Parts: sequence; structure tokens; C-alpha cells
Amino acid sequence: MYEQVSHSLLNHILDELKPDIRRRDLRHFYTRLGANFYAIYSLFHHLYGKREDFQPQMVRLVEVMASRYIERPAEIKRLDIEREGDHDWFLSQEWVAMALYVDGFAGNLKGVQQHLPYLQELGVNMVHIMPILQCPKGASDGGYAVSNFRDIDERVGSLTDLEELAQSMRKREMLLTLDVVVNHTSNEHAWAQQARAGERRFQDYYYTFDTRDVPDMFEETMPEIFPETSPGNFTFDETMQRWVMTVFNSYQWDLNYSNPAVFIEMLDIILFWANKGADILRLDAVAFLWKKIGTTCQNEREAHLILQLLKDCSQVTAPGVLFIAEAIVAPVEITKYFGEDAVIAKECEIAYNATFMALLWESVATKSAKLLDQGISSLPDKLDRATWLNYVRCHDDIGLGFDDADIVRAGYHPLAHRRFLVNWFTGAFDSSPARGQPFGVNEKTGDARISGSLASLVGLETALERNDDLAIQHSIDLILLLHSMIMSFGGLPLLYYGDEVGTLNDCTFMQDESKAKDNRWMHRPVIDWERAEQRKRHGTVEARIFGGLQRMIAVRKSTTAFADYNDRVLLDTRNPHLFAFMRTNPFVNTDRVLVVGNFDSSPQALTLSDLSNRGNFEYGQLRDLYSGEAPKQFNDELVVPPYRFYWLTDQRMY
Repeated sequence: MYEQVSHSLLNHILDELKPDIRRRDLRHFYTRLGANFYAIYSLFHHLYGKREDFQPQMVRLVEVMASRYIERPAEIKRLDIEREGDHDWFLSQEWVAMALYVDGFAGNLKGVQQHLPYLQELGVNMVHIMPILQCPKGASDGGYAVSNFRDIDERVGSLTDLEELAQSMRKREMLLTLDVVVNHTSNEHAWAQQARAGERRFQDYYYTFDTRDVPDMFEETMPEIFPETSPGNFTFDETMQRWVMTVFNSYQWDLNYSNPAVFIEMLDIILFWANKGADILRLDAVAFLWKKIGTTCQNEREAHLILQLLKDCSQVTAPGVLFIAEAIVAPVEITKYFGEDAVIAKECEIAYNATFMALLWESVATKSAKLLDQGISSLPDKLDRATWLNYVRCHDDIGLGFDDADIVRAGYHPLAHRRFLVNWFTGAFDSSPARGQPFGVNEKTGDARISGSLASLVGLETALERNDDLAIQHSIDLILLLHSMIMSFGGLPLLYYGDEVGTLNDCTFMQDESKAKDNRWMHRPVIDWERAEQRKRHGTVEARIFGGLQRMIAVRKSTTAFADYNDRVLLDTRNPHLFAFMRTNPFVNTDRVLVVGNFDSSPQALTLSDLSNRGNFEYGQLRDLYSGEAPKQFNDELVVPPYRFYWLTDQRMY
């Protein structure tokens, strides 16, 4: 769209650019800048147009975009052009991701590079390297309290090591995901140190106040993120003699995005890591980017505008890079982080499907899919050119963030049901085999979340201690059932390192004073590679889990119906223990898969004629894509064994 004011300003900005930028051949850059400038100008003006320094800040913004484009390696620029030509490339069923901590997985970045064949053996071709930037020892929040956004923690390697890893991954057609913490910095970051030294410019990078008056007004409506370890949302800094907004931990200072200099700094950092080889950038804590008195300071309209602006600017410099929104918020809010465009994701192409994750865990505890069905039915539709990141476990705790109305519709009382789930997964419920621990307990509200490894939460740790073969098999089946859901639901499945070999809780974190108060470290393991070698021994727990996931991933990659084109249809099985949905390839109508999962410890029956009569499925000789076998049927009833799943096709279609 041509708009006279913005394009007049663009011409002025181009004249103002530094000579060393103007002399460059920037054809692709200028084409993209022209196409996106009206949106960039409009958003930047909406956020910062009332400031006297608006125009010089716009010049600085374009200079940053141009400078980073000039630095972008030629090999990566070719990838940008390739992905522009195939803009739905990330919706393919061929992508399978894993998140891992470098030190826990392989010691350092060189170790990760050496273990790429292991990931390829499993079938993983997208790797999320958890935070590796410089953080203070003992006050790092697991890597999310960054003291230097442009260098790597020396304990895991160097920038050169990262670039070599990224290059090796590109050769193997694997994608690299890195974190950028966009909401806050460590209090030891250079900006914070300069603020402490009294420099007003850098005090304006944060929310700082000389009295409690304004902080107290904020506190009236802001929730507490870590009520046990970091109550409240402000910390008094003795050196600066000012109150600082610290929503997460007292050592994490929230950035002030009402200052355009902060926006430009963070865009520059995002593009810096894009140029180091990141294909995908996970933007941490995006729901918190805009603070406003009288609100929860989450999910504000301006936070979405900031993300739209980051995306538009990145599209100019690095259009092949995707954004992941790390927004663990209410279900009705999650899809907003894709953006508001009817088709194209204008904020982040990918978002964590935290609702689906939490609902899966609820089904494990209740052995019922009632709330899972209800919760997924209530989840708002996402955009066509956007996708979910579906996961079972991650580095964080499990929050029980389902909608209260859905809990009631499923027949439960919200408060009592959440308490039951916490009791179940922490082993406080008599018949529970789970070995989790409560996290983030809020004594005022009774809220709590759950820590623990996948294997320990499904009962594998208990079963192994008891040497109970049936319980061990049920635990393995549950691990595979949960992964079958994220592999087939629609979106990018994200595995968590160690889960592929049944890694149990690791409580050695208690011996480290800097970690002992945060029990999330119990599910941030150090991989025992000797134990991982057990995956090659037939019949071991490691082999049964690894081999099952390996087969599942291979089938997913070859099943085009599992690509994410908004083609999932939930099915009413009339059996509360079963969760079922249909996946269809919209380009090949006969390519359909019926997904069925049984969350109960007893066999369950599915009446296929019910599905057929409602026009959902023509069934004849059914075949399970995962096992290659024909499942048991009695007349038109399909029998689903305990904790098992089927990916079913009708062989008459082929």
C-alpha cells in the first residue's frame, strides 16, 4: 500500500542513512523495506509518535535493519529467498523438534554437534537450544536472567562454536532455535549497571521509581509469578536508591518498551542472533511486554503491537526466520499471539500449545478425555499460516491453566479439581504412582503448579522401584500415548531431552545452593550417555521408549495428513475414556487418518458405525499406521487396549 506521509519519511530516512550503508547493493532489502514500511511506520508511530525524538528514532530503526542485512551471511540470505518462495514450509509434517539444555545434553556446544547423529537417529530435525547467553552464576533463572545479550556463557562454548553448530545443522537440513529474553535483563547487565550509576538514559530502559507510590498502584492488580521465592513485582535497589519493576525474580529487571530505544536495542539483538544462524527465535515472556496501571500487565494491546513491529522489521532483514511466542496464558489469549490477520501470522508464526499440554496431563490423572475434549473444543481457531508447538514436557513446570468454565462443563469443580490434580502428580493421592513435586505454591490463593520428569510423572519411577512389569509397560505405553497426541494433533511436536529414554527425576539439584529452592531442576537432567546406549539393547526400557518414538516420528514424516493446514476435526466417541479426531490432507481428500487414544487402564470400545453414520469416516479394513497391524474389531466396534493409541486408515482408500 502506498501512503504519502510514510513514504515521504522513508525517502528522507534513506537520505539520512550512513554513507557506508547507502553505498551497498541492498536490492532485496529495499524491496522488502518498501513493501513493509507503511506497516512499520504506522506501528512505530502508534507506539512512539508523540515523542519529540520520533524521527531520529525512525532513522536509527532503519539503520539497524540495514546494517544487520549487510552483515547477514550469503548462505543464509539464499535460505531467506528460498523460504519466501515456499512460505508454508514450516507447516509440513516433516518437522520434529527437541528442546535441550546444552550442558545437560552434551556438556557444551561442541558436544551437541557431536551428538547430532543421535538426534537424527531418533528423527529430530529441529533443535531448540535452551538459553546459552551470559548470565550471573547463582542468579540466572535457568538462563533467563541475561547479563550480555551478544555473547555466550563460556561454560558452554563460544560464538564460533555456535556458528559451527548452525552450519553443521544446515548441512544436515536441521533447524536451530535459540532464545531471546525480550521482557527483562539481569540486574548485572551493562544497561542496569549504568542505570545504577545514575545515568538517566539507562534508568529509562527500565521501570524505576524513587518512591513506592506508583509501584503500589501497579501492585493492586498485578499477580505474583513466583510468590514463594520472589513475592511482589518491585525490588528496591540500594545502589540506585530506586524501586525497580521485577515481575519474575528480584534480579530480573523488566524492560520499558514505552521507550523506543529499548525496542530498537531488542530488535538489533534479535537480528544479531538471526545472523548467527538461528532459523527460529523463541521470544521469552512476550505476554509481559507492556505495563499499564490498573491491569495485570499481561496481554496488553501494545504488547501485541510490539510483536507485530518486531515481525515486520525482521521480515525486511531476515524473512526466513520464524518467531515462537512463549506466552503461557489463558486459552482465549494464546491464539492472539499469532496476530490478527485473517491468514498470515503477523506476530509469531509459532506458539506454545500450553492448553493442550495441560489437558493431556489432566487426562492422565483422571483417565478420562472429558475435559480434554471440552478444552480443545473451546480453543479459538488459529490462523492458516501459523502453527502450534505441541509438547508433553519442557524445562518449566506444568501449569493447570484450563478455563474454569470448561472444567464445570466437564462436570468438575474448578478449585477441587485443580487440587486433585496437584495431589495426583505429587503422589499425595493414595493410588497415584506419580513422583512430582508442587511448584509455585501460592498460600493466598491455593494455586500450585507441578514439577517432575515425564517418566516419573507417569509412574515409571515407581514401577521400576517395585519391579512391576505390568506397571512398567503401562508407563511406557502412557509415554508413547502422550507423544502420539502431539505428533498427530497438528503443529510442530516438541520433545524434551531425556524423555526419549525415560529419564527419571534428578534430585541432585538439592546439592547446589543456587538451585535448591527451585525444584524445576529435577526435570532438567544431565544425560547419562551410558544409559542412553541401552536404547540399542532389545527389551530394555530405553529401547522400548526410544524405538517407539523413532517409529512414530518416521510414520509422522511420511503421513501428509499430519501437516498443519487447520484440518483437524474432533470426534464424539461417546466413550469418556477415548480422545479421537480426524486429520485430512486438504490437497488429497482420500489421505485421512483417524487418531484414537485410550487414557484408561482398561480396554475401551469405539463404535465405528457412529463415526461413519455422521459422515466422518468410511471404514472397511482398518490399518494402524504406527504398528502396521489391523486392530481388533468386534462387528463394528474397535477395541483400544489400555493406554494405547491408533493412527487408523481405511485400506480401501489406497
